[in-house]
Amino acid sequence: MWKRTYAPLWFLAPAVITLLAIGLYPLGFALVNSFRQYLVTKPRLGTPFVGFENYLSVLQDDSFWESLLRTFQFLLVVLPIQILLGLGIALLLYRPGLGLLRTITRVSLVIPLATTYAVVGLIGRLMFNKDFGVVNQFIGVFGIESVPWLGTENLAFASIAMMDIWQWTPFVALVLLAGLSMVPKEIEDAARLETNNPWTLFVHVQLPYLWPGLTAVLILRTADILKLFDMIFVMTRGGPGSATELISIYVHRIGFRVFDQGQASAQAIILLILVIVLSRLYIRVFYREVQS
Repeated sequence: MWKRTYAPLWFLAPAVITLLAIGLYPLGFALVNSFRQYLVTKPRLGTPFVGFENYLSVLQDDSFWESLLRTFQFLLVVLPIQILLGLGIALLLYRPGLGLLRTITRVSLVIPLATTYAVVGLIGRLMFNKDFGVVNQFIGVFGIESVPWLGTENLAFASIAMMDIWQWTPFVALVLLAGLSMVPKEIEDAARLETNNPWTLFVHVQLPYLWPGLTAVLILRTADILKLFDMIFVMTRGGPGSATELISIYVHRIGFRVFDQGQASAQAIILLILVIVLSRLYIRVFYREVQS
């Protein structure tokens, strides 16, 4: 009897232990470090407890707020574009009569998602290269001189935004397409008998089934952008200047260039709290639409 009751736990134990090791332990380690003075360059000082001193230092750091503001600017640029493009692609693929074309398109949409951030950054670095990049070669056909995409502040910001849009618009499209597939066929057919207006059909029939997917997209992409590091580090390393230094790049600089692990840990914990707050806000605002 005992073996039958507890045998499943033995099969779950390796997965649970792994999740604890790669999830909770780093979080706990960062939380403890955020309350300590942890300077890697001064090991003789040890790691004395300093309370909320690291958090106060972070909140008074102008560079931290500038990088956080830059991150939200990036979020407000790429996320609306990804949602609009993804919605357009989903609506096109939802149309009847596409057959094999729909299947091929779905498979092709997975390719950007299967590409790692570092590879996307390398592709972007090659595409936007001033001397031999394919973007400058394309605009050169129209007589436009080579543009220093990654050497100019505004253009470097636009470049990383375009690469993020390329990589994650397919994800939004697939999520919204799944939401459209949940619309009951009989309700949609009845609505088409009442009106031929596509906008009315979309707002009153299809959109209510898209709110859960849109909420998931907002939560996942917001959390993802707040921790976006690999692609930017490979493309620009946060430059030129600090034009593309999003918050994750700044935390990396404090932790692994300034070597202040205590302050970097405090910044990471603040970002975690921010993600939780924004996620709760998204759920409150958009799930209210679902319930209504």
